[in-house]
Amino acid sequence: MRSLIFLGLMAVLLPTQAAAFCGFYVAQGNADLFNRASKVVFARDGEQSVITMSSDYEGEPSEFAMVVPIPYVLPRDGIAVVEQALVDHIDAFTAPRLVEYHDPNPCAPPFTCGRGQPCPMLSMQRDFSAKPAPVPESTVTIEATYVVGEYDILILSAEESGGLLRWLDRNGYRVPQAAASVVSDYLKAGMKFFVAKVNLGRKRSSASANLRPLQLRFESKKFGLPIRLGMVNSVGAQDLFLYTLTRKGRVVLANYPTLPIPTDMGLPVMVRDAFDKVYPRAFAEQSQAAPRAAFLEYAWNVASCDPCSAPPPTAAQLSDLGVKWQGQDRRADVFVTRLHIRYSAETHDQDLQLQETKDRGLFQGRYVLRHPWVGEMSCDAGEDYRWSLVKREAKEDDNLAKLVGVGRGTVALWRKAGRTDLP
Repeated sequence: MRSLIFLGLMAVLLPTQAAAFCGFYVAQGNADLFNRASKVVFARDGEQSVITMSSDYEGEPSEFAMVVPIPYVLPRDGIAVVEQALVDHIDAFTAPRLVEYHDPNPCAPPFTCGRGQPCPMLSMQRDFSAKPAPVPESTVTIEATYVVGEYDILILSAEESGGLLRWLDRNGYRVPQAAASVVSDYLKAGMKFFVAKVNLGRKRSSASANLRPLQLRFESKKFGLPIRLGMVNSVGAQDLFLYTLTRKGRVVLANYPTLPIPTDMGLPVMVRDAFDKVYPRAFAEQSQAAPRAAFLEYAWNVASCDPCSAPPPTAAQLSDLGVKWQGQDRRADVFVTRLHIRYSAETHDQDLQLQETKDRGLFQGRYVLRHPWVGEMSCDAGEDYRWSLVKREAKEDDNLAKLVGVGRGTVALWRKAGRTDLP
């Protein structure tokens, strides 16, 4: 924390878009998974800068959004300190994410959303502050809306799956084809559709020895972040998570390379319970290959996300972090970039020079799990499906091997042993 305060004082003295996202969110590779990790939120508009610096934070991955079938309806002028939750929120919102799908029955007729068109995929990005689009009461019923602690909740019921899918589509949710038949089965069984998200603006952390983040507001022609003093008391490399909030688009480093992390990779299902180990190892591989680089982990406007690993920040939260250009809750005018830098005296001998670009291309670190169908397959398509699984699992093993820097044979042994974690 001492080095971070030095960083802030020095700051005062210093004048690829993915084609498809979606999926059911499972876990995240957030900053809490890394040792000696610092978080800095940098809001920048013209020469106006606001930096919020956080000390190391210890915690575990948590799920900030969920979609669950249920059987019935359930009942702080220039210097300031801010709540840790503000920084943690940006971290969670931008963290690399693990998503999953479930294969449908290969022998079932193709599921469509009307007029023979396949169903679009689920996007958990609904703003619950907005009123849902009206629909006929006989088709979909909003059984309940709740504020429960830090959760905003909707519970829906429907007479038939097509009506529910159309309602979800009109209200910003898209159901993945792989899950459509499952949703249909739940509805046929009389289940309700439960959607919940955490509002970190209402979340209050428990008593902690950690200091609250320190925030500095200043004007400067230079857009940069000093890091060299931060290495004075450091032993070895440390991780910096830099979240920039800007008006135009992505932020990159002007004096070091900026590279995207690998993304949109299918991984073995066993990674589901080991993502907190897999992602740090994957980042270590990338950092070793390009030790002077900053790695882009997320780039998006803050009004939406797909899939959401945490709710989008509210206008009030953005204002608390230094965003003053948004008007009438124009969060779409605020672009967030997440850069992850592993640095040491050996790799980084210069302070970070930042550059805002006009690139508003959407990017996220996203890793995909596909659960095979395990039911009966008494059709020709079922046999084809079995062969496709063999190829798919081999590709998933290759992807994981490359991602964490081991041989494919090692991954195959992990799979054969039925591991749910990684050594």
